Amino acid sequence: MTNGELDIITIGRSSIDLYSQQIGCRLEDTSSFNKAVGGCPANIAIGTARLGLKSGVITRVGNDHFGHFIIQQMQREGVNTKGIHQDPERLTALAILGIRDSEQFPLLFYRTDCADAALSEEDIHEDFIKTAKAIVVTGTHFAKENSEKAQRKAMKLIHAHGGKVVIDIDYRPNLWGVASIGDGEARYVRSKEVTEKLLSIIPECDLIVGTEEELHIASGYEDTIQAIRHIRKIAPKATIVCKRGPIGCVVFDGNIPESLDQGIKGKGFKVTVCNTLGAGDAFMSGFLRGWLKNEPINICCTYANACGAFAVSRLLCSPEYPTFVELTHFLNQNSHDHSIQQDQMLTHLHQATTRPAQATPIMALACDHRLQLEEMVDEYGVSRDKISEFKILTIKAAALVAKGRPGFGTFMDGRYGQEALFLASHENLWISRPIEYPGSRPLDFDGKGSLGAQLLSWPAQHTVKCLCFYHPDDPVELKNKQIRELERAYDACQRLQRELLIEIIAGKNGPLDSQTIATALQQLYDAGLKPAWWKLEPQQDQAAWKAINNVIKHNDLFCRGVVVLGLDAPLETITQAFQAAAQISYVKGFAVGRTIFGEPARQWFTKQINDDEAIQKMADTFQQLVDAWQKAAQ
Repeated sequence: MTNGELDIITIGRSSIDLYSQQIGCRLEDTSSFNKAVGGCPANIAIGTARLGLKSGVITRVGNDHFGHFIIQQMQREGVNTKGIHQDPERLTALAILGIRDSEQFPLLFYRTDCADAALSEEDIHEDFIKTAKAIVVTGTHFAKENSEKAQRKAMKLIHAHGGKVVIDIDYRPNLWGVASIGDGEARYVRSKEVTEKLLSIIPECDLIVGTEEELHIASGYEDTIQAIRHIRKIAPKATIVCKRGPIGCVVFDGNIPESLDQGIKGKGFKVTVCNTLGAGDAFMSGFLRGWLKNEPINICCTYANACGAFAVSRLLCSPEYPTFVELTHFLNQNSHDHSIQQDQMLTHLHQATTRPAQATPIMALACDHRLQLEEMVDEYGVSRDKISEFKILTIKAAALVAKGRPGFGTFMDGRYGQEALFLASHENLWISRPIEYPGSRPLDFDGKGSLGAQLLSWPAQHTVKCLCFYHPDDPVELKNKQIRELERAYDACQRLQRELLIEIIAGKNGPLDSQTIATALQQLYDAGLKPAWWKLEPQQDQAAWKAINNVIKHNDLFCRGVVVLGLDAPLETITQAFQAAAQISYVKGFAVGRTIFGEPARQWFTKQINDDEAIQKMADTFQQLVDAWQKAAQ
């Protein structure tokens, strides 16, 4: 028997998918693309992992940047990557997709001598196969002799260890050579050779999944019920799943009835269609979630139909597949007749439950200050160009303390800190970048033009930070204006899948008591804002932190947490503030700036100290804060 370490191992294609960001135009007219992991087995590995199964994948990628991305993304998704082999002689496969309208999705495959097509028997290892309860093989990888041998070997091994074989027929006529190389959109071309090959494989399969057209090619019959009956004849014990697009699926686990409608079904879901590519892989992921957990077939169908609905409602493939939290929330709703894309709660749950893991506490040296440093250099008659040089020194100081350890970071702007941001990235520091115009109240954004276009040029790993001077007792008109701007920032981050950190400073514009910040956060939550992070001023009263903690817990269980800011307070004051904050569950660290760099900056701008001395002074203070936080947390 298999040892059950994994639920499923998928075998075959893995590629980089490039999806047109322009909806409703010819592929010839597309100007920009989104990048994602693609390929049927790779998609299913990610889809099942998101639904709580323990999945692995066997494939080949190139020893190139895209191959590295596939491996790293699989690992971020929780997929076992032991079976991914890097091919030193071939590049990673590529697929390019356009969205012409709701029915036409032009598709190009770049697969000439690509890495995953070179999958061979040498890539199939018994020690890995026997860890799984089942494997998924795909029809496309039976099109070439080498990959056919690889999949047949895996099938033999999994059965020898008591596991099961799942086949996704996954018929791509042009990858079988029965459609033109540029006709990636083709879904069905009759082929005696393809049918004969699939008929030789199906008797060895325990679960057979395909569209009506795929069941036609697999059986040689173009009447669907006849096709299913022929498959039942050669695979008498297999479960047969017929995917029927918008109307869901029908399943046969015994004798075949007179009509398709007499098979086992689950709930169907009417949703707005964005892109159908990859929906079958999401469907398979949902079905496997139920099937491998021994759920009733109708529940497997419901999971599968819902996951397919998620996929067609969103642009990309694997990045858009639901997590089990999303799926459960969706199935518990009273109505499913709506656009998943427009459901704010589903969007929030999707982003919150697919975030990469983040080491905490966050201990950040903040130097995103612009106005304060401009005032400082102007006072001393120093060129503002020197601000950029100084910001690089702050990153070197942070790195000196971090020593490559996770959880250390910086707040840094792009106006003066672009080179510092490059260095922070090389030092593997967590990075948060501001978008607010310094000192603005009501809130305004730095720079001209579109906020979304600005964020699009930022690395996706950078957390977007927005400071708002907001007091819960502000005039209603002022609060509404500020909330509208925060909503703009939140919407841009959701659409571009960026994490948002909202910094709230209330103490400069009104009194603070134990409920002030908690009330402010509740007002923002009531407006629909659910940032990944909050950055808040120190609260000397632990009751205030408890109130803040309760508001976050009540409104967003998936919030990353709170980082405490410094407000240029003396070191001793901040250390005392840590004592009140560090024991609160949602408080996850600190971000302190001028307390660390203020005096060294003055001395460096006036040439009283050199670069090394400035770095060391800042590192010493930063280390004291790190020590104080860690002591308070204990």
